[in-house]
Amino acid sequence: MPLIAVSAVWAVFWGAWSALLPAVKLELDVSAAELGTALSAVPLGALPAMVLTGRLARGRERRALTAATALFGLTVAGLAAVTELWQLAAGLLLLGAASGALDVTLNLTTGRVERESGRRLFQPVHAAFPVAVIVAAPLAGLARSLGIGVGTVLVVIALLVVATSLSLSGLAVGRGLPAASGDPGARRALWGLALLLGALAACVLVIENAVEQWSVLLLEDHRDAAPLTASLAPSVYMAALTAGRLAAQALPRVPLRGLYLVAGVGGAAGIGLAGLGGGVPMTLTGFALTGLTLGPLVPALLSRSAADDPTGTLVWGVSTVSYTGFVISPLLVAGLAGPFGLPAALAALGLLGLPLIARFAVIDGDSA
Repeated sequence: MPLIAVSAVWAVFWGAWSALLPAVKLELDVSAAELGTALSAVPLGALPAMVLTGRLARGRERRALTAATALFGLTVAGLAAVTELWQLAAGLLLLGAASGALDVTLNLTTGRVERESGRRLFQPVHAAFPVAVIVAAPLAGLARSLGIGVGTVLVVIALLVVATSLSLSGLAVGRGLPAASGDPGARRALWGLALLLGALAACVLVIENAVEQWSVLLLEDHRDAAPLTASLAPSVYMAALTAGRLAAQALPRVPLRGLYLVAGVGGAAGIGLAGLGGGVPMTLTGFALTGLTLGPLVPALLSRSAADDPTGTLVWGVSTVSYTGFVISPLLVAGLAGPFGLPAALAALGLLGLPLIARFAVIDGDSA
């Protein structure tokens, strides 16, 4: 399925990139602070691109996704030529823009194909991402251990991404969309719903980013885990995330209301257990519970949004607003970790389950 392939190669880069960062830091001879500053260019490029792309891509989803995927591949190749810190920052700004465009167009296209084919696609498309991350990160580490340079790895990934973009030519998807309502009140209501649903999805993504960024440090510094054991934490979370999405796909369609409750209660309990649990097994169990229960919610939200709004505006809005979860997560955890410590900071993210539980309480049936 081309959409699953696009999601997978997108994740191959991000999984490999995390494993390549130590080598990038060494090759450019920069400090951790300087590297962190350069990395902040990614969300700076992504958010404006998501806003613009959503407006342009609706009604021409396949062409937009093909272009966004190819552009992402080219920006990955551009990083292979970086030799200075400012070049890295500029390259990451462009990469962030291409990645944001790919995010929106993939969701818009998946929603369009779901509506036209009647097939449920969001869960498997989103499940492909964590699987590819789990595979790509150790492969990139293996490449480093074999003496293969960062540039070579990035060029190989870029070729894979561009080749995958060509597979989209055979994707069956219609053109054009129903006209949006001319009623200003209806448009405001639609964007109000997009802000609400996007904020709920952002609660999930704040926790997801926190696990990806801080779980290894938690195990090494606060659970006395060996580096190899600690490095398993993101993979445990990603594997559980995948399992949750595939389970939601395999079961009959679960009402979205039920997924709010599962994500709110299970996600809060899982991240709380991970942060405050007493040992390595308990912490890894907490991360697994977090991924398993949070995993299905965002794809289900996007699927419901695509079904409720054939113009694509709702999917576009939810995708863009939810991305702020990735932007604020590092700052939020760092801000909480200063006065309270990292374990308590991660456990405190369980409070983000409360809006999800509240949404469960106020809606009926399968409403978004």
